[in-house]
Amino acid sequence: MTERVVLAYSGGLDTSVAIGWIAEETGAEVIAVAVDVGQGGEDLDVIRKRALACGAVEAEVADARDEFADEYCLPAIKANALYMDRYPLVSALSRPTIVKHLVAAAKKHGATTVAHGCTGKGNDQVRFEAGIVALAPDLKCIAPVRDYAMTRDKAIAFCEAKQLPIATTKKSPYSIDQNVFGRAVETGFLEDIWNAPIEDIYEYTSNPAAPREADEVVITFKEGVPVAIDGKPVTVLQAIQQLNERAGAQGIGRIDMVEDRLVGIKSREVYEAPGAIALITAHQELENVTVERELARFKRQVEQRWGELVYDGQWFSPLKRALDGFINEANQHVSGDIRMTLHGGRAVVTGRRSQESLYDFDLATYDTGDTFDQSAAKGFIDIYSLSSKIAARRDLAGGA
Repeated sequence: MTERVVLAYSGGLDTSVAIGWIAEETGAEVIAVAVDVGQGGEDLDVIRKRALACGAVEAEVADARDEFADEYCLPAIKANALYMDRYPLVSALSRPTIVKHLVAAAKKHGATTVAHGCTGKGNDQVRFEAGIVALAPDLKCIAPVRDYAMTRDKAIAFCEAKQLPIATTKKSPYSIDQNVFGRAVETGFLEDIWNAPIEDIYEYTSNPAAPREADEVVITFKEGVPVAIDGKPVTVLQAIQQLNERAGAQGIGRIDMVEDRLVGIKSREVYEAPGAIALITAHQELENVTVERELARFKRQVEQRWGELVYDGQWFSPLKRALDGFINEANQHVSGDIRMTLHGGRAVVTGRRSQESLYDFDLATYDTGDTFDQSAAKGFIDIYSLSSKIAARRDLAGGA
């Protein structure tokens, strides 16, 4: 029986060439799998037909936009997930979504191997392969660009020699990955970290310095889930899409950073994630109102570790699953409304209200009606600072 390989297929030059390349290198039949996570571009049926025309024996396409929003973006919102305190895990979240569809296709078609188009320098090779073996330990993984030295020049030559139905136009100077949660741009002149980004690289966001009217939005959450925008019910996907448009129009969500890749190198990345940043900003503020202090403090530690695990390709790991349980529990009371002004590249919270609020006006006010017993504070401070006081006496007596 002929071996079968499932290929993560984008419809572009590299993965189109990879179909025939893998067949020649391994003698296997190739099943192409394309997954829509809101990246836009060509119609899925066009991509499916191209895969078949390039030599795939089967081609599957999946509209996973709602799945991606509900099962991957939403947990990131609940976790306020920002790798290195800035990056909302745009690419890292889409990889496990795609992995699930690749593994399902491999089981369906009796494939022994899964292939992807990643290089050996990036994070995505780890995210794909660690995810695949976590779901199907017996599957093998190959990466033509990494394993068979399938360079861009070789890919173009192969495409032209085989007369594949795909354009071999000059490659964009940038490497771009995008989905509904955001857009990542790297390489080209951006590899010099002194070079400033130019407006031409942005698509999801408008220039934040351009004059325009501010936009006020109210986002409603229920147990950490965005359920309405300006009082109108939305799915998670719709919430991201609407805020991509509205926050993006105000230049919100631009991130220019040097990040620590899993493989050990530092990489300059430019991101656009208007919807993600607006939603995480709102969610964080609602947590400030509804989550008890000690839980909130510990959750911030969990958020950092959760973001690192997801960035590092450990979506399906036992620790990640356990932290999901904690994060969901911590979101049980995160319900209410956050009002924000979107303007000048910033999403600024201007109002909060919640039936689950822990904010007590009568305790917080300094005016008449204050119910806080200020006389209790002196004794509290005496006891709270007692251990430091005792240690200070010892240190001073010893000449420290």
